[in-house]
Amino acid sequence: MRLIIGREIIEMLIEMTKNANVEVCGFLLGRRDGEGVLVSEVRKVRNRLNSPSAFEMEPVEMVRVIDEAEERGLEVVGIFHSHLKCPPVPSERDLEGMRNWPVVWLIVTPEGEVRAWVLREGEVEEVEIVDERR
Repeated sequence: MRLIIGREIIEMLIEMTKNANVEVCGFLLGRRDGEGVLVSEVRKVRNRLNSPSAFEMEPVEMVRVIDEAEERGLEVVGIFHSHLKCPPVPSERDLEGMRNWPVVWLIVTPEGEVRAWVLREGEVEEVEIVDERR
């Protein structure tokens, strides 16, 4: 599986993370394309835990973003969030979320590390991140 995403989107997520004192989170919107997931836009959703080490998206905002995406022919192809003080590897809490949301999970650090993951048959697999211009 590959996550096809523009460099400008990655840079925007890194900047968002650098300027935050809580985990940022939201949706990756786009479409699935065979073994690839093409991200066309990102929508930030408020972290209702207001925590530097965990996130939970605000449900009302989640529904609004999902509805707007569907109206425009897009789907939720991934979830992004930041890890402010640890590597961009899924935590136990992330694994629980990955079971509920079986999409690509993109994790970003303030230092600019970006990695993507998917849960496949109960196992965490890293997803290749590809610049959409290639």
